[in-house]
Amino acid sequence: MTSLDHPRLSGLGRNPAAPRDVLVRLAPHRAGRHGMALRRGRLEDAVVEALLEHGDDDTAVGLHGDRISPAMRRRIAEHPDPAIRDAYPDFVRGMVEREVPIGVDALEEAYGRPRAALAGATDAGLRAAVARAWYDRPLTVQAELLADPDPRVRAAATERRHPGVSPEWRERCLTDPAVRVNVARYVPLTSEQFARLLRSGDEEVHQAVAVNPHLSAEMVTRLLDVDDPLVRVAVARSRHVDAETRDRLHALVEAAGADGDIDAKVALGWGFAEPDWLREAPLDERMTYLECPHTPFRVVLASCHDLPPEAWDRLDDDPELVVRRAAARRPDAPPEVLEGLVRAHGDVSHVRPSYVDHPNFPRHRLRTFVDEPSPHVRHLALRDPELSVPALQLLAAAAEPFVRRGVARHPNVTDALLEHLLRDPDPQVADDAAANAALRPTRMYGILTAAGL
Repeated sequence: MTSLDHPRLSGLGRNPAAPRDVLVRLAPHRAGRHGMALRRGRLEDAVVEALLEHGDDDTAVGLHGDRISPAMRRRIAEHPDPAIRDAYPDFVRGMVEREVPIGVDALEEAYGRPRAALAGATDAGLRAAVARAWYDRPLTVQAELLADPDPRVRAAATERRHPGVSPEWRERCLTDPAVRVNVARYVPLTSEQFARLLRSGDEEVHQAVAVNPHLSAEMVTRLLDVDDPLVRVAVARSRHVDAETRDRLHALVEAAGADGDIDAKVALGWGFAEPDWLREAPLDERMTYLECPHTPFRVVLASCHDLPPEAWDRLDDDPELVVRRAAARRPDAPPEVLEGLVRAHGDVSHVRPSYVDHPNFPRHRLRTFVDEPSPHVRHLALRDPELSVPALQLLAAAAEPFVRRGVARHPNVTDALLEHLLRDPDPQVADDAAANAALRPTRMYGILTAAGL
Protein backbone atom coordinates (compact mmCIF):
# COMPACT_ATOMS: atom_id res chain seq x y z
CA MET A 1 0.00 0.00 0.00
CA THR A 2 1.43 3.33 -1.06
CA SER A 3 1.49 5.91 1.70
CA LEU A 4 0.35 9.24 0.26
CA ASP A 5 2.30 11.13 2.92
CA HIS A 6 5.38 8.89 3.15
CA PRO A 7 5.67 6.99 -0.16
CA ARG A 8 9.41 6.44 0.15
CA LEU A 9 8.88 4.57 3.42
CA SER A 10 6.10 2.36 2.10
CA GLY A 11 8.14 1.62 -1.01
CA LEU A 12 11.23 0.83 1.04
CA GLY A 13 9.15 -1.60 3.08
CA ARG A 14 8.60 -3.79 0.04
CA ASN A 15 12.06 -3.37 -1.49
CA PRO A 16 13.34 -6.95 -1.96
CA ALA A 17 16.94 -5.80 -1.45
CA ALA A 18 16.31 -3.94 1.81
CA PRO A 19 18.65 -5.29 4.55
CA ARG A 20 17.20 -6.64 7.76
CA ASP A 21 18.21 -3.59 9.79
CA VAL A 22 16.41 -1.30 7.35
CA LEU A 23 13.20 -3.27 7.82
CA VAL A 24 13.60 -3.28 11.61
CA ARG A 25 14.02 0.50 11.59
CA LEU A 26 10.94 0.84 9.37
CA ALA A 27 8.71 -1.15 11.72
CA PRO A 28 7.83 1.77 14.06
CA HIS A 29 6.34 3.73 11.15
CA ARG A 30 2.88 2.90 9.80
CA ALA A 31 3.92 3.58 6.20
CA GLY A 32 6.86 1.21 6.54
CA ARG A 33 4.63 -1.50 8.02
CA HIS A 34 2.15 -1.09 5.18
CA GLY A 35 4.94 -1.54 2.67
CA MET A 36 6.25 -4.63 4.44
CA ALA A 37 2.77 -6.15 4.30
CA LEU A 38 3.27 -6.39 0.53
CA ARG A 39 6.72 -8.01 0.64
CA ARG A 40 7.06 -11.40 -0.94
CA GLY A 41 8.72 -14.31 0.77
CA ARG A 42 9.38 -15.04 4.42
CA LEU A 43 10.11 -12.28 6.88
CA GLU A 44 13.12 -12.76 9.14
CA ASP A 45 12.35 -13.37 12.81
CA ALA A 46 13.94 -10.08 13.89
CA VAL A 47 11.66 -8.19 11.49
CA VAL A 48 8.58 -10.03 12.76
CA GLU A 49 9.56 -9.21 16.34
CA ALA A 50 9.85 -5.53 15.42
CA LEU A 51 6.45 -5.61 13.71
CA LEU A 52 4.87 -7.22 16.77
CA GLU A 53 6.45 -4.63 19.02
CA HIS A 54 5.40 -1.60 17.05
CA GLY A 55 2.37 -2.76 15.07
CA ASP A 56 -1.21 -3.56 15.95
CA ASP A 57 -3.79 -6.17 15.04
CA ASP A 58 -3.88 -4.84 11.45
CA THR A 59 -0.19 -5.59 11.18
CA ALA A 60 -0.60 -9.02 12.75
CA VAL A 61 -3.17 -10.03 10.11
CA GLY A 62 -0.34 -10.38 7.61
CA LEU A 63 1.85 -12.50 9.88
CA HIS A 64 0.76 -16.04 9.18
CA GLY A 65 1.52 -19.18 7.18
CA ASP A 66 4.79 -19.53 5.32
CA ARG A 67 5.32 -15.80 5.53
CA ILE A 68 6.83 -16.31 8.98
CA SER A 69 8.90 -19.06 10.59
CA PRO A 70 7.39 -21.83 12.75
CA ALA A 71 9.00 -20.18 15.78
CA MET A 72 7.21 -16.92 15.03
CA ARG A 73 3.92 -18.73 14.45
CA ARG A 74 4.26 -20.20 17.94
CA ARG A 75 5.22 -16.77 19.26
CA ILE A 76 2.01 -15.25 17.87
CA ALA A 77 -0.13 -18.18 19.03
CA GLU A 78 1.11 -17.54 22.57
CA HIS A 79 0.99 -13.75 22.41
CA PRO A 80 -0.55 -12.20 25.56
CA ASP A 81 -2.66 -9.75 23.54
CA PRO A 82 -5.70 -11.56 22.07
CA ALA A 83 -6.02 -8.90 19.38
CA ILE A 84 -2.58 -9.93 18.09
CA ARG A 85 -3.03 -13.61 18.80
CA ASP A 86 -6.33 -13.85 16.94
CA ALA A 87 -5.77 -11.20 14.26
CA TYR A 88 -5.55 -13.53 11.27
CA PRO A 89 -8.26 -15.99 12.38
CA ASP A 90 -10.59 -13.07 13.12
CA PHE A 91 -9.90 -11.61 9.69
CA VAL A 92 -10.77 -14.90 7.98
CA ARG A 93 -13.89 -15.35 10.12
CA GLY A 94 -14.96 -11.85 9.15
CA MET A 95 -14.63 -12.76 5.49
CA VAL A 96 -16.71 -15.86 6.06
CA GLU A 97 -19.43 -13.89 7.86
CA ARG A 98 -19.57 -11.39 4.99
CA GLU A 99 -19.64 -14.22 2.43
CA VAL A 100 -16.48 -12.91 0.80
CA PRO A 101 -14.71 -15.74 -1.09
CA ILE A 102 -11.46 -16.80 0.57
CA GLY A 103 -9.07 -19.65 -0.15
CA VAL A 104 -9.55 -23.03 1.45
CA ASP A 105 -5.95 -23.00 2.76
CA ALA A 106 -6.77 -19.81 4.66
CA LEU A 107 -9.86 -21.45 6.11
CA GLU A 108 -7.83 -24.42 7.32
CA GLU A 109 -5.22 -22.21 8.92
CA ALA A 110 -7.71 -19.89 10.61
CA TYR A 111 -9.99 -22.61 11.96
CA GLY A 112 -7.26 -25.14 12.68
CA ARG A 113 -9.08 -28.04 11.01
CA PRO A 114 -8.74 -29.87 7.69
CA ARG A 115 -11.10 -28.92 4.89
CA ALA A 116 -13.01 -32.19 5.06
CA ALA A 117 -13.88 -31.47 8.68
CA LEU A 118 -14.77 -27.85 7.91
CA ALA A 119 -17.23 -29.03 5.27
CA GLY A 120 -19.23 -30.53 8.14
CA ALA A 121 -18.82 -27.62 10.59
CA THR A 122 -21.78 -26.55 12.70
CA ASP A 123 -21.64 -23.03 11.24
CA ALA A 124 -23.56 -22.95 7.95
CA GLY A 125 -21.65 -19.87 6.81
CA LEU A 126 -18.39 -21.76 7.17
CA ARG A 127 -19.76 -24.75 5.27
CA ALA A 128 -20.78 -22.40 2.46
CA ALA A 129 -17.31 -20.83 2.46
CA VAL A 130 -15.75 -24.28 2.08
CA ALA A 131 -18.13 -25.09 -0.77
CA ARG A 132 -17.04 -21.92 -2.58
CA ALA A 133 -13.32 -22.45 -1.95
CA TRP A 134 -12.70 -26.21 -2.21
CA TYR A 135 -12.87 -26.63 -5.97
CA ASP A 136 -11.57 -30.20 -6.21
CA ARG A 137 -13.63 -31.67 -3.37
CA PRO A 138 -14.57 -35.34 -3.67
CA LEU A 139 -18.04 -36.28 -4.86
CA THR A 140 -18.82 -37.70 -1.42
CA VAL A 141 -18.27 -34.27 0.10
CA GLN A 142 -20.26 -32.67 -2.71
CA ALA A 143 -23.19 -34.97 -1.95
CA GLU A 144 -23.14 -33.88 1.69
CA LEU A 145 -23.14 -30.24 0.66
CA LEU A 146 -26.02 -30.78 -1.78
CA ALA A 147 -28.02 -32.34 1.06
CA ASP A 148 -27.18 -29.56 3.50
CA PRO A 149 -30.20 -28.15 5.37
CA ASP A 150 -29.09 -24.56 4.79
CA PRO A 151 -29.91 -23.14 1.33
CA ARG A 152 -26.81 -20.95 1.39
CA VAL A 153 -24.61 -24.02 1.50
CA ARG A 154 -26.49 -25.77 -1.30
CA ALA A 155 -26.28 -22.64 -3.43
CA ALA A 156 -22.54 -22.30 -2.85
CA ALA A 157 -22.02 -25.97 -3.72
CA THR A 158 -23.65 -25.53 -7.13
CA GLU A 159 -22.18 -22.19 -8.24
CA ARG A 160 -19.63 -23.88 -10.52
CA ARG A 161 -19.91 -26.74 -12.94
CA HIS A 162 -17.26 -28.69 -11.08
CA PRO A 163 -17.34 -30.92 -9.16
CA GLY A 164 -20.86 -30.83 -10.58
CA VAL A 165 -24.11 -32.58 -9.83
CA SER A 166 -24.22 -36.34 -10.34
CA PRO A 167 -27.24 -37.82 -12.20
CA GLU A 168 -28.93 -39.09 -9.04
CA TRP A 169 -28.98 -35.55 -7.61
CA ARG A 170 -30.20 -33.64 -10.66
CA GLU A 171 -33.93 -33.97 -10.15
CA ARG A 172 -33.71 -32.94 -6.52
CA CYS A 173 -31.54 -29.92 -7.37
CA LEU A 174 -33.77 -28.82 -10.23
CA THR A 175 -36.73 -28.62 -7.87
CA ASP A 176 -34.79 -26.86 -5.11
CA PRO A 177 -35.38 -23.07 -5.31
CA ALA A 178 -31.98 -22.44 -3.70
CA VAL A 179 -30.00 -24.10 -6.48
CA ARG A 180 -32.38 -24.47 -9.42
CA VAL A 181 -30.98 -21.52 -11.37
CA ASN A 182 -27.37 -22.59 -10.79
CA VAL A 183 -27.94 -26.18 -11.86
CA ALA A 184 -30.17 -25.37 -14.83
CA ARG A 185 -27.16 -23.71 -16.47
CA TYR A 186 -25.10 -26.84 -16.89
CA VAL A 187 -26.70 -30.23 -16.16
CA PRO A 188 -28.20 -32.34 -18.98
CA LEU A 189 -31.98 -31.95 -18.86
CA THR A 190 -34.68 -34.46 -19.71
CA SER A 191 -37.61 -33.28 -21.81
CA GLU A 192 -39.81 -33.30 -18.72
CA GLN A 193 -37.32 -31.30 -16.65
CA PHE A 194 -36.89 -28.77 -19.45
CA ALA A 195 -40.64 -28.33 -19.85
CA ARG A 196 -41.11 -27.86 -16.11
CA LEU A 197 -38.39 -25.22 -15.95
CA LEU A 198 -39.93 -23.42 -18.90
CA ARG A 199 -43.37 -23.46 -17.26
CA SER A 200 -41.95 -21.93 -14.09
CA GLY A 201 -42.30 -18.45 -15.54
CA ASP A 202 -39.17 -17.49 -13.65
CA GLU A 203 -37.04 -15.12 -15.72
CA GLU A 204 -33.76 -16.21 -14.11
CA VAL A 205 -34.62 -19.86 -14.71
CA HIS A 206 -35.31 -19.18 -18.40
CA GLN A 207 -32.01 -17.35 -18.76
CA ALA A 208 -30.15 -20.19 -17.04
CA VAL A 209 -31.74 -22.84 -19.24
CA ALA A 210 -30.97 -20.85 -22.37
CA VAL A 211 -27.19 -21.07 -21.80
CA ASN A 212 -27.26 -24.80 -20.98
CA PRO A 213 -24.85 -26.43 -23.46
CA HIS A 214 -26.77 -29.74 -23.48
CA LEU A 215 -30.05 -28.52 -24.98
CA SER A 216 -31.55 -30.48 -27.85
CA ALA A 217 -32.74 -28.89 -31.08
CA GLU A 218 -36.34 -29.30 -29.93
CA MET A 219 -35.61 -27.51 -26.65
CA VAL A 220 -33.93 -24.62 -28.45
CA THR A 221 -36.92 -24.31 -30.77
CA ARG A 222 -39.26 -23.98 -27.79
CA LEU A 223 -37.09 -21.17 -26.40
CA LEU A 224 -37.69 -19.11 -29.54
CA ASP A 225 -40.97 -17.91 -28.06
CA VAL A 226 -39.37 -16.48 -24.89
CA ASP A 227 -39.42 -12.69 -25.12
CA ASP A 228 -36.23 -11.97 -23.17
CA PRO A 229 -33.10 -10.39 -24.73
CA LEU A 230 -30.75 -12.60 -22.70
CA VAL A 231 -32.60 -15.72 -23.81
CA ARG A 232 -32.74 -14.54 -27.41
CA VAL A 233 -29.00 -13.97 -27.60
CA ALA A 234 -28.28 -17.32 -25.96
CA VAL A 235 -30.57 -19.06 -28.44
CA ALA A 236 -29.02 -17.16 -31.34
CA ARG A 237 -25.64 -18.58 -30.36
CA SER A 238 -26.87 -22.16 -30.14
CA ARG A 239 -25.59 -24.85 -32.49
CA HIS A 240 -29.20 -25.71 -33.34
CA VAL A 241 -30.11 -22.35 -34.90
CA ASP A 242 -29.77 -21.55 -38.60
CA ALA A 243 -28.23 -18.34 -39.90
CA GLU A 244 -31.54 -16.72 -40.77
CA THR A 245 -32.99 -17.30 -37.31
CA ARG A 246 -29.75 -16.15 -35.71
CA ASP A 247 -29.81 -12.89 -37.68
CA ARG A 248 -33.46 -12.30 -36.81
CA LEU A 249 -32.89 -12.80 -33.07
CA HIS A 250 -29.86 -10.53 -33.03
CA ALA A 251 -31.78 -7.86 -34.94
CA LEU A 252 -34.57 -7.95 -32.35
CA VAL A 253 -32.13 -7.56 -29.47
CA GLU A 254 -30.14 -4.84 -31.24
CA ALA A 255 -33.36 -2.90 -31.87
CA ALA A 256 -34.30 -3.23 -28.20
CA GLY A 257 -30.84 -2.02 -27.17
CA ALA A 258 -31.14 0.98 -29.48
CA ASP A 259 -34.40 1.82 -27.69
CA GLY A 260 -32.58 1.84 -24.34
CA ASP A 261 -33.30 -1.68 -23.09
CA ILE A 262 -30.52 -2.33 -20.56
CA ASP A 263 -31.00 -6.11 -20.64
CA ALA A 264 -30.54 -6.06 -24.40
CA LYS A 265 -27.30 -4.10 -24.11
CA VAL A 266 -26.04 -6.51 -21.46
CA ALA A 267 -26.96 -9.53 -23.57
CA LEU A 268 -25.05 -8.20 -26.56
CA GLY A 269 -22.02 -6.74 -24.85
CA TRP A 270 -21.21 -8.72 -21.72
CA GLY A 271 -20.52 -12.19 -23.09
CA PHE A 272 -23.65 -13.65 -21.50
CA ALA A 273 -23.62 -16.63 -23.85
CA GLU A 274 -20.70 -17.65 -26.04
CA PRO A 275 -20.83 -20.30 -28.80
CA ASP A 276 -18.18 -22.46 -27.16
CA TRP A 277 -19.58 -25.54 -28.93
CA LEU A 278 -18.00 -24.25 -32.15
CA ARG A 279 -14.53 -25.30 -30.95
CA GLU A 280 -15.57 -28.97 -31.10
CA ALA A 281 -17.25 -28.75 -34.49
CA PRO A 282 -15.60 -30.30 -37.59
CA LEU A 283 -13.19 -27.98 -39.38
CA ASP A 284 -15.42 -27.67 -42.46
CA GLU A 285 -18.31 -26.49 -40.28
CA ARG A 286 -16.13 -24.06 -38.33
CA MET A 287 -14.84 -22.49 -41.54
CA THR A 288 -18.39 -21.51 -42.50
CA TYR A 289 -18.32 -19.04 -39.60
CA LEU A 290 -15.28 -17.17 -40.90
CA GLU A 291 -17.52 -14.48 -42.39
CA CYS A 292 -20.20 -14.68 -39.70
CA PRO A 293 -21.51 -11.16 -39.01
CA HIS A 294 -21.76 -11.88 -35.28
CA THR A 295 -18.43 -11.23 -33.57
CA PRO A 296 -18.58 -13.90 -30.80
CA PHE A 297 -18.53 -16.67 -33.41
CA ARG A 298 -15.38 -15.28 -35.00
CA VAL A 299 -13.79 -14.86 -31.55
CA VAL A 300 -14.38 -18.53 -30.76
CA LEU A 301 -13.16 -19.53 -34.21
CA ALA A 302 -9.98 -17.52 -33.65
CA SER A 303 -9.33 -19.48 -30.46
CA CYS A 304 -8.92 -22.70 -32.47
CA HIS A 305 -5.36 -23.65 -33.39
CA ASP A 306 -5.90 -25.94 -36.37
CA LEU A 307 -7.17 -23.45 -38.94
CA PRO A 308 -5.61 -23.23 -42.42
CA PRO A 309 -3.44 -20.25 -43.43
CA GLU A 310 -6.21 -18.53 -45.36
CA ALA A 311 -8.34 -18.45 -42.20
CA TRP A 312 -5.58 -16.79 -40.20
CA ASP A 313 -5.08 -14.22 -42.96
CA ARG A 314 -8.73 -13.29 -42.61
CA LEU A 315 -8.82 -13.32 -38.79
CA ASP A 316 -5.59 -11.32 -38.44
CA ASP A 317 -7.27 -8.63 -40.53
CA ASP A 318 -10.70 -8.84 -38.88
CA PRO A 319 -12.45 -5.48 -38.40
CA GLU A 320 -12.98 -6.25 -34.70
CA LEU A 321 -9.99 -5.89 -32.37
CA VAL A 322 -11.28 -8.61 -30.04
CA VAL A 323 -11.09 -11.11 -32.92
CA ARG A 324 -7.59 -10.04 -33.95
CA ARG A 325 -6.44 -10.37 -30.35
CA ALA A 326 -7.93 -13.85 -30.06
CA ALA A 327 -6.19 -14.92 -33.26
CA ALA A 328 -2.85 -13.57 -32.05
CA ARG A 329 -2.89 -15.99 -29.13
CA ARG A 330 -2.30 -19.00 -31.34
CA PRO A 331 1.09 -20.69 -30.71
CA ASP A 332 2.44 -19.97 -34.19
CA ALA A 333 1.32 -16.35 -34.49
CA PRO A 334 3.86 -14.56 -36.73
CA PRO A 335 6.17 -12.01 -35.05
CA GLU A 336 5.01 -9.25 -37.38
CA VAL A 337 1.38 -9.87 -36.47
CA LEU A 338 2.12 -9.71 -32.76
CA GLU A 339 4.25 -6.60 -33.08
CA GLY A 340 1.72 -4.83 -35.30
CA LEU A 341 -1.14 -5.60 -32.93
CA VAL A 342 0.72 -4.37 -29.85
CA ARG A 343 2.13 -1.33 -31.60
CA ALA A 344 -1.33 -0.30 -32.76
CA HIS A 345 -3.38 -1.15 -29.69
CA GLY A 346 -1.06 -1.84 -26.77
CA ASP A 347 -0.97 -5.00 -24.69
CA VAL A 348 -3.56 -6.37 -22.27
CA SER A 349 -3.09 -6.52 -18.52
CA HIS A 350 -6.06 -8.68 -17.52
CA VAL A 351 -5.15 -11.78 -19.57
CA ARG A 352 -2.01 -13.84 -19.11
CA PRO A 353 0.28 -14.44 -20.80
CA SER A 354 0.46 -11.01 -22.42
CA TYR A 355 1.19 -10.58 -26.11
CA VAL A 356 4.67 -9.26 -25.34
CA ASP A 357 5.30 -12.53 -23.48
CA HIS A 358 4.28 -14.63 -26.49
CA PRO A 359 7.27 -16.81 -27.52
CA ASN A 360 7.16 -15.35 -31.04
CA PHE A 361 7.02 -11.71 -30.03
CA PRO A 362 10.16 -9.90 -31.30
CA ARG A 363 11.28 -8.57 -27.94
CA HIS A 364 14.32 -6.88 -29.48
CA ARG A 365 11.83 -4.50 -31.08
CA LEU A 366 10.48 -3.28 -27.75
CA ARG A 367 13.07 -0.51 -27.50
CA THR A 368 11.65 1.03 -30.67
CA PHE A 369 8.33 1.58 -28.90
CA VAL A 370 9.84 4.56 -27.08
CA ASP A 371 8.93 6.81 -29.99
CA GLU A 372 5.30 5.71 -30.33
CA PRO A 373 2.66 8.43 -29.83
CA SER A 374 0.50 6.42 -27.41
CA PRO A 375 1.81 6.43 -23.82
CA HIS A 376 0.37 2.95 -23.35
CA VAL A 377 2.52 1.68 -26.19
CA ARG A 378 5.60 3.68 -25.14
CA HIS A 379 5.24 2.14 -21.70
CA LEU A 380 5.80 -1.31 -23.23
CA ALA A 381 9.38 -0.35 -24.12
CA LEU A 382 10.07 -0.78 -20.41
CA ARG A 383 9.50 -4.52 -20.84
CA ASP A 384 13.02 -4.59 -22.30
CA PRO A 385 15.26 -5.14 -19.25
CA GLU A 386 18.24 -3.70 -21.13
CA LEU A 387 16.54 -0.51 -22.24
CA SER A 388 19.13 2.23 -22.64
CA VAL A 389 19.60 5.01 -20.12
CA PRO A 390 18.69 7.75 -22.66
CA ALA A 391 15.41 5.91 -23.34
CA LEU A 392 14.72 5.65 -19.61
CA GLN A 393 15.42 9.34 -19.19
CA LEU A 394 12.99 10.16 -21.98
CA LEU A 395 10.24 8.03 -20.43
CA ALA A 396 10.95 9.45 -16.97
CA ALA A 397 9.89 12.84 -18.31
CA ALA A 398 6.49 11.53 -19.47
CA ALA A 399 3.40 13.40 -18.34
CA GLU A 400 1.66 10.15 -17.44
CA PRO A 401 2.47 8.85 -13.93
CA PHE A 402 2.05 5.22 -14.99
CA VAL A 403 4.92 5.62 -17.46
CA ARG A 404 7.15 7.19 -14.82
CA ARG A 405 6.20 4.35 -12.46
CA GLY A 406 7.44 1.90 -15.06
CA VAL A 407 10.79 3.67 -15.17
CA ALA A 408 10.95 3.63 -11.36
CA ARG A 409 10.58 -0.15 -11.43
CA HIS A 410 13.05 -0.78 -14.25
CA PRO A 411 16.15 -2.85 -13.36
CA ASN A 412 18.44 -0.71 -15.55
CA VAL A 413 17.57 2.58 -13.87
CA THR A 414 20.53 4.71 -12.77
CA ASP A 415 21.18 6.21 -9.33
CA ALA A 416 20.51 9.68 -10.73
CA LEU A 417 17.19 8.65 -12.25
CA LEU A 418 16.12 6.92 -9.06
CA GLU A 419 16.96 10.03 -7.08
CA HIS A 420 14.85 12.11 -9.45
CA LEU A 421 11.92 9.67 -9.23
CA LEU A 422 12.12 9.50 -5.44
CA ARG A 423 11.12 13.17 -5.48
CA ASP A 424 8.30 12.69 -8.01
CA PRO A 425 5.08 14.53 -7.07
CA ASP A 426 3.06 11.37 -7.64
CA PRO A 427 3.29 9.20 -4.48
CA GLN A 428 3.08 5.93 -6.42
CA VAL A 429 6.09 6.88 -8.55
CA ALA A 430 8.16 7.69 -5.44
CA ASP A 431 6.94 4.47 -3.81
CA ASP A 432 8.05 2.39 -6.79
CA ALA A 433 11.43 4.11 -6.88
CA ALA A 434 12.02 3.30 -3.21
CA ALA A 435 10.97 -0.31 -3.88
CA ASN A 436 13.48 -0.81 -6.71
CA ALA A 437 16.13 -3.39 -5.79
CA ALA A 438 18.70 -1.20 -7.55
CA LEU A 439 18.39 1.41 -4.80
CA ARG A 440 21.67 1.47 -2.90
CA PRO A 441 21.67 0.70 0.85
CA THR A 442 23.30 4.07 1.59
CA ARG A 443 20.29 5.78 0.01
CA MET A 444 17.94 3.54 1.99
CA TYR A 445 19.59 4.64 5.22
CA GLY A 446 19.31 8.24 4.07
CA ILE A 447 15.55 7.85 3.63
CA LEU A 448 15.26 6.42 7.15
CA THR A 449 17.34 9.19 8.67
CA ALA A 450 15.30 11.86 6.92
CA ALA A 451 12.16 10.33 8.41
CA GLY A 452 13.67 10.28 11.90
CA LEU A 453 13.93 6.50 12.04
